[in-house]
Amino acid sequence: MRRLGWVILLAVGVGCAQDTRVVKEPVIPRVCATLRAELVAPHGIQAADEARPDTARLQEGIDRCGKGKALELAADGARDAFLSGPLELRAGVTLLVDKGVTLYGSRNPADYAVSPGGCGVVNDARAGCRPLIHGEDAAGAGIMGVGTIDGRGGAKLLVDGKEQAKSWWDLAEEARSGGHQQVPRLIVFDRSDNVTIYRIRLKNSANFHVTYSHGDGFTVWGLKIDTPRRARNTDGVDPGGSKNITVTHSYIRAGDDNIAIKGGESGVTNMTVAHNHFYWGHGMSIGSETYGGVSAIRVTDLSLDGDDNALRIKSNPTRGGLVKDVVYDDICIRDSKNPILLDTAYSYPGKGKDLFPVYKDIVFRDVRIAGGGKIQFAGLDTGHRVEVRPDGVMLTDGLANYRIVAQHVDVAMGPGPVNFDVSGEDVKVSGKAGDGSLASCAAKFVPFPEE
Repeated sequence: MRRLGWVILLAVGVGCAQDTRVVKEPVIPRVCATLRAELVAPHGIQAADEARPDTARLQEGIDRCGKGKALELAADGARDAFLSGPLELRAGVTLLVDKGVTLYGSRNPADYAVSPGGCGVVNDARAGCRPLIHGEDAAGAGIMGVGTIDGRGGAKLLVDGKEQAKSWWDLAEEARSGGHQQVPRLIVFDRSDNVTIYRIRLKNSANFHVTYSHGDGFTVWGLKIDTPRRARNTDGVDPGGSKNITVTHSYIRAGDDNIAIKGGESGVTNMTVAHNHFYWGHGMSIGSETYGGVSAIRVTDLSLDGDDNALRIKSNPTRGGLVKDVVYDDICIRDSKNPILLDTAYSYPGKGKDLFPVYKDIVFRDVRIAGGGKIQFAGLDTGHRVEVRPDGVMLTDGLANYRIVAQHVDVAMGPGPVNFDVSGEDVKVSGKAGDGSLASCAAKFVPFPEE
């Protein structure tokens, strides 16, 4: 196996796991073939290069690579970039991007279009664009390496060889006033068990960076997502309709949810989020789809630094369901507008009350919060309540900068210390919080690892 200029660490399990698998640090497979870059990143990609991307060469390499092996993308002297339209990963095949190498997504909407003219526009249709990297029925596939995949979300689009006035992100902003932005996601896996994403850096996706659905076994280890705060709908990692998921040792800053657990259809269960760092974004989220159920979620050893929301469960009566057995443990939050936000009326239009959100057995243990903001425990009504246990939750810089909002909630306090009271309409409090303090967060907040 060709080494990438870094040492593969010894395999270690993830503690306190709710993922039922024994998850260890991934190992890069043996290389089946090496493709050499022909472009120079980023400004060496000329207009003429955009008309002849590497898509066919890359896809042929993937198709010819055997199961259990990796197609390596490598530099060739100063040439360190690949340019591609949509790629299809195959079962058992890993795409390996070397250190210093960048795989760029095409700026041409026609390359991604599901039907002619359906991508790169705002309309009322759905799914007008294919993702840059797609794996369907691709069990055992992977994306690895310490290189970069760049979706170029902020770059101006090219149509018929002419640069347009708008980027993918501009289309997302245009869609705020109505319609759907037809833009590609970066990486999508569907019906693919035992998928691995390892150490890769993802940047500037036009839309969601990673989605994983209808699978059993998904490991994300050492991922770095780096996209501007104002890039709309650029979620980090979104699992949905799946089980046995671990996201660990990763760093995420994005323009929307850092992680969003999508509990639609068959729901999500047995997921571990451990030893991660989040920066700007909309936080560690569950929802807004919860009608398929979300359960057995463990979030541990997480820092959230500057997120708009930090720990959030969001749904409403048009897409709600049961969220239960969720534990947040050893969490450090700093400078969030909403450090804890349990919302059962998220973007609720006021009609269609048939899928009610209910949150039960939600535990906050050893959670330290600084910088002010709103803490909300809000059930929908008396019959659709929220059940929470603050078991060690401390506002470390006093109460004056915080607003505590609660309604239709059952609060079981303690036994860990809690230094604020919870009261409001239809609020029932039991138990007693202990005295004392929690460990310092000083060592938890670390800089985002730059390239």
